[in-house]
Amino acid sequence: MGKYFGTDGFRGEANKNLTFEHAVQIGRFLGWYYGVNQGKKAKVVIGKDTRRSSYMFEYALCTGLMASGADAYIMHVTTTPSVAYITRVDDFDCGIMISASHNPYYDNGIKLLNGNGEKMDEETILKIEDYIDGKTEVPVAERDNIGRTVDYVAGRNRYIGYLISHSKYSFKDKKVGLDVANGAAWQIAKGVFDALGAKTYVMNDNPNGYNINTDCGSTHIEHLQKFVVDNGLDVGFAYDGDADRCLAVDEKGNVVTGDHIIYIYGLYMKERGKLVNNKVVTTIMSNFGLYKALDKVGIEYEKTKVGDKYVYENMVQNGHRIGGEQSGHIIFTKYATTGDGILTSLKLMEVILEKEKPLSELAAPVVFYPQVLKNVRVKDKPAAQNDPDVQKAVEEVAKALGDTGRILVRESGTEPVIRVMVEAETDEICEKYVDGVIEVIKNKGHLE
Repeated sequence: MGKYFGTDGFRGEANKNLTFEHAVQIGRFLGWYYGVNQGKKAKVVIGKDTRRSSYMFEYALCTGLMASGADAYIMHVTTTPSVAYITRVDDFDCGIMISASHNPYYDNGIKLLNGNGEKMDEETILKIEDYIDGKTEVPVAERDNIGRTVDYVAGRNRYIGYLISHSKYSFKDKKVGLDVANGAAWQIAKGVFDALGAKTYVMNDNPNGYNINTDCGSTHIEHLQKFVVDNGLDVGFAYDGDADRCLAVDEKGNVVTGDHIIYIYGLYMKERGKLVNNKVVTTIMSNFGLYKALDKVGIEYEKTKVGDKYVYENMVQNGHRIGGEQSGHIIFTKYATTGDGILTSLKLMEVILEKEKPLSELAAPVVFYPQVLKNVRVKDKPAAQNDPDVQKAVEEVAKALGDTGRILVRESGTEPVIRVMVEAETDEICEKYVDGVIEVIKNKGHLE
């Protein structure tokens, strides 16, 4: 990770950590880097979510791009995966999504995508950061070389058509609930499900610039749980602010997480001979219950660091077809380069209709193990993590748990914190082992 950009773009509170000047600078560099630097006029596509500050950042990015001679194509309010899709299929030099995903409205972020619709490479990101820090200069465009903006709402409509084309079945007579989180999916998701014949019930589809993710969407799925039960729906889907993640609710009101979705669709692929390498990709934070369920059906798995970026990299390097995170970032590499919440919900609908089973039955084999996670503030993360006595304590817990649970100790990527997590058959066992390891960290003098 760089000075400004993390695993999911440049994110911070609008005009505090992430300012409109930053956006102008990012636009200035990208317009030059993909344009004049390569002897052409750059084409860049931009999307945004519904935050009030997204409009400010959109205009700031466009200003920077045009000043460097690039043409900025504006998709307006749309989802992250739609920008990734259009960047790739319409031959743009790069794509930009303005969103802070599941964060509150006062935060925002700038996500950068390469011409293939993938997260931009570290080398280019570091060059952008050097420009922001004044280490390099970029010339301005003059006369005929100054760029322009182009209304590109047609790109969003093309993406909607792409989603609809992926459904093998009509959703006729299926009652589907959608929580669009007052975010980027509000102009897309309902239209897709309506076009496929579903009886669509939508909630949190009245964005006002301030209510994105506020007590709604995938981070507050309890409201969709009640909505599904109260309205007698067959299934419900909840998205986050930029709709790159999806969590589901079955007909009984139970939450179906990303781990469940990986199991359900991974097994569906295996049964049809489509699960390349017989593997799914997870992160180290997936629940132990997922791995137990996968073992029972003979599906292998990879474990990456936390972050859909690392999941995608593993999938591309090894040719895997499905992977994701418990939070609902699910990636289908045959169809998308990013997590795509709406696509994920369509894929779940496909399994429900193909197998003629309710979602509760499809998800039942994944029995979540109790989990206790505690954060410990330390003076030096590597010193605490690599302390021989701490490592010995972790090894002893792992040995004691055997195949009935697991322990995970890792450093936070953003705070002076060590995270100690245990999954086991009971909460009491989890608490005992987590507290035991924390006690060793404390006795060795590592606490802040």
